[in-house]
Amino acid sequence: MQEKYPQKPGIDFILKQAFYYWNKTLMFQLMFSIIYFAIFLTVFFYFSEKYGIMNQFLGAASDYMKAGPTGIDEYKNSIAVIMGTEGFQNFYLGIVAVQVFLYPLNLGFFQIFKKIDLKETIVIGDLFAGYNGLNFFRYISYFIFWFFFYTFIAQTIILPVVWVMVTLFVAPLMFFQNKTIFEGIALNWKALKIYFIEILVCVIVSVLFKYIGFALFLVGGLLTLPFWNAMIYSLYKTIFEEKS
Repeated sequence: MQEKYPQKPGIDFILKQAFYYWNKTLMFQLMFSIIYFAIFLTVFFYFSEKYGIMNQFLGAASDYMKAGPTGIDEYKNSIAVIMGTEGFQNFYLGIVAVQVFLYPLNLGFFQIFKKIDLKETIVIGDLFAGYNGLNFFRYISYFIFWFFFYTFIAQTIILPVVWVMVTLFVAPLMFFQNKTIFEGIALNWKALKIYFIEILVCVIVSVLFKYIGFALFLVGGLLTLPFWNAMIYSLYKTIFEEKS
């Protein structure tokens, strides 16, 4: 397999292609969101109940409401104390662990979109392609690397955006071309230098559309949340060519 950098396509073509993949897989988009939130919220409430996290935060918020604006410093101190407890640290690790476990669920869409291109029959099992074999450990290792670096730079404004764009194609390159993490980043960087505007615009549109369902339609967010994967695949397919 090899990559190519053809004559630049129009942004409208990439967007239309992404919406095409998304529209063709609405049932799988919904299944993804239901599975994702069911597992995530189960773990969230389990650890929250086990360590009393929600009660602690609600108690701090209640005290702040009673004290009014003058109690802001005390509220901040209360939150800092809660976040410094062993219980909160265990709660946080549990949330990170479930995010790591759920990440390969995204990669199933790459197989689904590829099957659409090949006009092959899509089955429910395709959604779980990221969990097949030892590649599962490659994908979660990548996400752990990606997540902790993102967390490290999260307090800045620009760097998280840069990190997202620099690693945008790493997952599909690992999935389709068996690239390593750093090989994927290197190829991603080359593509970014040529297609910067196209990638930036598509990322912005994708993020807006991804969350607009929750902002406007609440439950509709279950359909728009996985749109990110369709945009990544559309960009990947446009920029890279696979050859056996």
